[in-house]
Amino acid sequence: MFKLQIRYLSFFFGLISILSFFNIIYSYYLNWYINLDTYYYSFAISFFISILFYKIKIPKKKITIFDKILTIFFGYILIPLVLCIPFYFSIYNLTFLDSFFEAISGFTSTGFTIFENIGNIDQSLILWRSSTQWLGGLYFLFSIILLIDIYDESFKKTLTNFISFDSSEIFKQAIKIFLLYSIITLLIFVVLNIFSIRTFDSLNLAFTLISSGGFLPVNDLSIILKENSQIVILSMLMLFSFFSIFFCYNLVFIKNKNINFFYEDLHLIVYYISIVTLFFLFFSFNNNFSYNLLSLSSSISNIGFSLETNQSNLNFIFLILVIIGGSFFSTSSGLRFIKIYSLLKYSLNQILSFSRPKNIFMNKLMFTKINFDFNEINKYFLTIIIFIISLFVLTSFLCLAGINFENSFKLSILTLMNTVNSSAYGLGYFNFYDLHFLTKYCLIFFMIVGRIELLTILLLMKKYLFKS
Repeated sequence: MFKLQIRYLSFFFGLISILSFFNIIYSYYLNWYINLDTYYYSFAISFFISILFYKIKIPKKKITIFDKILTIFFGYILIPLVLCIPFYFSIYNLTFLDSFFEAISGFTSTGFTIFENIGNIDQSLILWRSSTQWLGGLYFLFSIILLIDIYDESFKKTLTNFISFDSSEIFKQAIKIFLLYSIITLLIFVVLNIFSIRTFDSLNLAFTLISSGGFLPVNDLSIILKENSQIVILSMLMLFSFFSIFFCYNLVFIKNKNINFFYEDLHLIVYYISIVTLFFLFFSFNNNFSYNLLSLSSSISNIGFSLETNQSNLNFIFLILVIIGGSFFSTSSGLRFIKIYSLLKYSLNQILSFSRPKNIFMNKLMFTKINFDFNEINKYFLTIIIFIISLFVLTSFLCLAGINFENSFKLSILTLMNTVNSSAYGLGYFNFYDLHFLTKYCLIFFMIVGRIELLTILLLMKKYLFKS
């Protein structure tokens, strides 16, 4: 079964070889040869694996959902093993575990870092860190397409004009998503340059923003952002990882537009405007609205950027926004807004039906004629339960590792939601380098769980541990 799907991973190993080659050229351009050999290793290994995987013959067999889950899960292990090579063979004397931790953190778009001072790292390795997040965001979109049958069949309606869900056309799907993803990345890069952010920072931020990652090319965001206009435009660009990546495509290129293509995005627009309005009404008096806007946008998109605000009363609010997340077809993590909204509306309808049994209540989502699918509602409830259990387990483990309860709780939320730690959540800088190796392995596991959801892993356990 592994051979059945492994060829599809060749596409991403091919991208790693391209990124490695780009870093080789960039290092030559800067006359920076310190880490040049490391990119030779990553280029050679990724190129070889890509060719090897592509040449594997796939038997004519129906691809099951378990095949797809295995593909995604092994991808989150195998790809970071190659991505960690430049970290491991660099001059910074990282252990293999620390290198793998950095690669996993980037590939899952979490943003936790082993490095204490980013300013001491050479530019080529900084660019490589950002590249891991860019690649991870693309892989996540690819994963959603593969596993859409697990999550919600109704979401297929929003994509039928863009891609096919035929397993035999996975390569075509990947190329289409790659092109759209790359165009948006280029757009973000150009806009940041227009607003006088230096080219190197713009490139790294473009990789980070589109992927909902948290890596910065500098130690502090305030080094990059000097004006309020830059803060506002960065806050707006974060929304590319909040809304569906297919939203712009449907809006511009689909002639016969159907409300079903946009119903989730319409909900998200109302949600974002409401949140911004409330913040403007209640927190504009402190003259830090632009700072709060950045923290707000980065929280709902699971990026995690922030500037110092000294407002501890907002930490909890930002954490709630992190948990809610963004669009189903975005690179953001979180529980997903449409799931939370559907559960709340369904629960309200149930409560009202008990109190007023003779009344008829609409089981429809706003802006649409789509009825609630009770099977999907059950999945949403299960997702919430699994999240709570995972949060309890990870928090308990971190407490046993010697981290105080408050920091353990916040760090657990950020790990499961794949969001970088920052002052917006009252956590700030956290020393991951000195953590016990078991704690690092635990965080690695839950970073992957947060990205693909524990539901998929439970399905595998059901398949192979309880075959009967």
